Amino acid sequence: MSKVAIVTGGSSGIGLAFARMWVERGGKAALVARTESALAEAVASLGGAETARAYALDVRDLAALDALPLRVKADMGRVDVVVNNAGLNHRGSVRKYEATDLANVIATNLTAPIVLTRASLAVVEPGGSIVQVASVAGMVPVPGEATYCASKAGLRAFARAVADDDAARGLHVGCVSPGPVDTGFLGDLSEVPDIVLSQPMVTADDVASGILRCIDERIDEVVVPAMSGKLATMGYLLPGFAQRIRPVLEKRGAKNREAILAKRRAMS
Repeated sequence: MSKVAIVTGGSSGIGLAFARMWVERGGKAALVARTESALAEAVASLGGAETARAYALDVRDLAALDALPLRVKADMGRVDVVVNNAGLNHRGSVRKYEATDLANVIATNLTAPIVLTRASLAVVEPGGSIVQVASVAGMVPVPGEATYCASKAGLRAFARAVADDDAARGLHVGCVSPGPVDTGFLGDLSEVPDIVLSQPMVTADDVASGILRCIDERIDEVVVPAMSGKLATMGYLLPGFAQRIRPVLEKRGAKNREAILAKRRAMS
């Protein structure tokens, strides 16, 4: 029987890229997102109901999320992998947003993965995997993305702790932390901090490949690209170093932004 993966944020970007790779290797995908029309297009692109199913829900609906693993198992026969990929970011000073806007970031990026992970523990087949899609921004604080950083730092910590909690059952819990990804999630590049764009831009396929590697090799954390993770770790462990190198990185990020925008203009 084909292995089944639940993928939140599955109608586009990283989630859809992973689902496509998963189906190409013989698996089936349960795609979770808010918009039914986008999900329908995604399912069709993966080959239709034989290989993928759509589950239209907002991950902040915790009751629906809690019921999802059993619902997917009833529909598709089993659950082998869960990828917590749905994400939300509000860039800029926290003063720019209402408190409820910031709470929604935490609800989407941290609370929802915790709920889906807990709901999946008794449903995922022995030897299966739960992968949290975090961020390099969860490894070191980024100005202008305070709440996002907090949510992803919490998600990384949760993944590592749960991995130890449930290791005896043979369940793998891993984490994939990408740098900036060239998808619609980045939004308006003018609002993206220079220091974020100082790191190499990766594609949704790059991150999806990292998720597959995390599952196949049962790795605690995969950082995409790896060098960004090493730099972030140094910045976290050596705050003085981080302060000294920050102007250099911001200058590089501003330059990278102009190059990306120029490339996009040339392609339009």
